[in-house]
Amino acid sequence: MSEIRDSYQWSQNHSMREGGITSSNFLPNVFLWMFIALGLSAGFAYFFSTDAALLSLLVDPVSGSRTGLGTIAMFAPLAFVLLMSFGLNRLSFPMLALVFVLYSAATGISLSYILLVYTSASVIGCFISASVLFAVMAVAGYTTKTDLTKFGAILMMALVGIIIASVVNFFLGSSQLDYIISFIGVALFVGLTAYDMQRLKRIAAGIEYGDASASKMVIMGALTLYLDFINLFIMLLRLFGGRK
Repeated sequence: MSEIRDSYQWSQNHSMREGGITSSNFLPNVFLWMFIALGLSAGFAYFFSTDAALLSLLVDPVSGSRTGLGTIAMFAPLAFVLLMSFGLNRLSFPMLALVFVLYSAATGISLSYILLVYTSASVIGCFISASVLFAVMAVAGYTTKTDLTKFGAILMMALVGIIIASVVNFFLGSSQLDYIISFIGVALFVGLTAYDMQRLKRIAAGIEYGDASASKMVIMGALTLYLDFINLFIMLLRLFGGRK
């Protein structure tokens, strides 16, 4: 029996080495993919906002309205997120990673509008503020002994409410409602950062004996934290960003 158990343990350890993802390196890999995504988004946002030829693909230089490609770029990130979420079991890891990279690029292109509206100083200031808030709440979520899962339902309902309110205000164009949405949004994504960090910590602990889908969970974890950070940044910018 001892030989069988030792053989089984070796098989599990070998499997983990083959897959490359273990409980100890799960979170580092999540953050690595998240930082890659943020770098891609920042790069595409910068180049599309500063290059006149690229910008003309999104905004008609004569009328100032969005082009067809500009409209597609605006909604493409949502399509990629839905593809990753609903196609998780069907997509292979390389394909899922590719979709995540494409999503990051598409998000960067859609965010290029921000650099046209807000001053560089306010964008940098809000980015630094979002980074600090995100880091503090990520550490809090990782280290806290409080079970944050009980807040999950509340946070999800608040997120749905924010989405619905944002859609409604898209047609109303109310500056007061936009301020309220942004203020609640900052609090929401601060809370979600801690909640998601604790959830990912528990997922990492569950990979102790190896998991064939661990690599996919790394990508989805990176997507989750990426969304928390990007939305926190956008909400702060809407509250405190100085317009050109």
